[in-house]
Amino acid sequence: VQLVESGGGLAQPGGSLRLSCAASGFTFADYAMSWARQAPGKRTEWVGGIFGDGPSTYYPPPVEGRFTISRDNSHNMVYLEMNNLTPDDTARYCCAKAKGPKSIPTLYSGQRSEYSDWGQGTQVTVSS
Repeated sequence: VQLVESGGGLAQPGGSLRLSCAASGFTFADYAMSWARQAPGKRTEWVGGIFGDGPSTYYPPPVEGRFTISRDNSHNMVYLEMNNLTPDDTARYCCAKAKGPKSIPTLYSGQRSEYSDWGQGTQVTVSS
């Protein structure tokens, strides 16, 4: 399994970024995928997930309405569109492979092992 994120960078408050995650090494459509983030000194925070066959998506309150997850099963890609960014969104963003097609752990337990595989992440910095 390989998950490779891209698209991070510097954004201004109120701005937008689109992150991409290229997946390989498994039958992509058979697994839900999530995005999570981790800021220095903080635990990993789940920011959304999408079922294996789409289009059902789920988000926690801090990002709902601002973040949108989508996937392209024909190209083994999952995306995170982030709008109206704030400095609190500054973190390293990773995509994660779930353990089933409709399994989207929220990571409230803080256990990254709830997902079977993680990418290395891409840094997002929101600053003026």
